[in-house]
Amino acid sequence: MSFEIGYISKKKFNFKGRDFLELQDFSAEEIWKILKTTSILKKRRVKVRKLRGKSVAMIFEKPSTRTRVSFEVAVEELGGKAIYLTRSELQLGRGETIADTARVLSRYVHLIMARVYKYETLEELARYATIPVVNGLSDINHPLQTLADLYTIWEKFKKLRGLTIAWVGDGSNVCNSLLIGASKLGVNVNVATPPGYEPHPKYIEWAEVNARQSNSSIKIMHEPEEAVVDADVIMTDVFVSMGQEEEREKRLSVFYPKYQVNSELVSKAKSGVVFMHPLPAHRGEEVTDEVIDSSYSLVWDQAENRLHTSKALLYLLL
Repeated sequence: MSFEIGYISKKKFNFKGRDFLELQDFSAEEIWKILKTTSILKKRRVKVRKLRGKSVAMIFEKPSTRTRVSFEVAVEELGGKAIYLTRSELQLGRGETIADTARVLSRYVHLIMARVYKYETLEELARYATIPVVNGLSDINHPLQTLADLYTIWEKFKKLRGLTIAWVGDGSNVCNSLLIGASKLGVNVNVATPPGYEPHPKYIEWAEVNARQSNSSIKIMHEPEEAVVDADVIMTDVFVSMGQEEEREKRLSVFYPKYQVNSELVSKAKSGVVFMHPLPAHRGEEVTDEVIDSSYSLVWDQAENRLHTSKALLYLLL
């Protein structure tokens, strides 16, 4: 039996048919709608089957564990069909244009999710597709991850507004999206990175505008100890992301050990702080075993919630 969840909010939101490329394109109320929908779908994990008869194409230029499995299971638990496609399996690998691929897939499936090297690929897919396009990760942002991060924090603290997240390490694509989602919902963010590794200037600018509207704060600094002092949440990501392997030695020399999240750094945060990481983790580099495996680590809840937030997004878009 299907289960309607339209009662979550009396306000009507227009999600159907929209692309999900940037969190900046969504209002605070719309992001909350996704999180509240997540809460209901998580409680009724296999009871909502609203994607019967619908198919989703999942394009992967990059390898994936969490994005692939969570999104594929999300589609199938909602009653739909997920089709996994690598670039080499598509005619993209033989020179077909992104535009032509978007036009053709639009005739076959109901939504495209793509995990790509360049954000411009997503923009072109969205420009020529007549169905929703979802950003499964790009070089500059990762909004799907931020939905799971925000939901996990809300689930733990029962609130978001007024909390403080300390991001320690690289100002990566995950950090960029976190700045947007957090600032929209009134969460303070302290980002501590080495000089030259700050988040993208555009995302800092957007986040600062959002923060003025939500009465939160965005602080970019270089000292991890300063960032974590008032933190409710400490977050980090790998020092060397996919595609940066040639920079590995240089990056490790810059980030390690100063920007490693270890028990000494955690001890400088306030009582009750939790740790989060989008995974995969390079244990012993950006985080120690004692932190990621600790009782205050939310990493595994965070990973699970990739499934539930993906289901909520699919439900609303389709």
